[in-house]
Amino acid sequence: MKKSKILFVDAVVNLILGILLLAFSPGIINFLGVPNTELYFYPNILGGVLFGVGIALLIEYYRKSGSLVGLGLGGAVSINICGGIVLALWLVFGNLSIPLKGIIFLWILVFILVGISSTELLFYKHQK
Repeated sequence: MKKSKILFVDAVVNLILGILLLAFSPGIINFLGVPNTELYFYPNILGGVLFGVGIALLIEYYRKSGSLVGLGLGGAVSINICGGIVLALWLVFGNLSIPLKGIIFLWILVFILVGISSTELLFYKHQK
């Protein structure tokens, strides 16, 4: 399989954007010159997802025949786990001022994202 340099560059760009959004703060906002927001929840979640996409692209770039496909199962697992972990971190450390039903909904989402990914990895390992 011929490795595409564009795929690698795309992975690096997604990782950098993911890190910038994960670190989204007043300093980053001023540095980038983007509109200010009072809540960093959504940029952080997007950062987690973009970081997962970057990992998926790297898995695809470096994969060998018969291994996880970065834009298939491996990509889905990395995107879901990164998004789920960032969401869990927000729920634990973010002091979100939302109703209990919102917190319950978001924790269910975390368990679904991480649970599906864990199940997919277990089935993948079992099939190997």
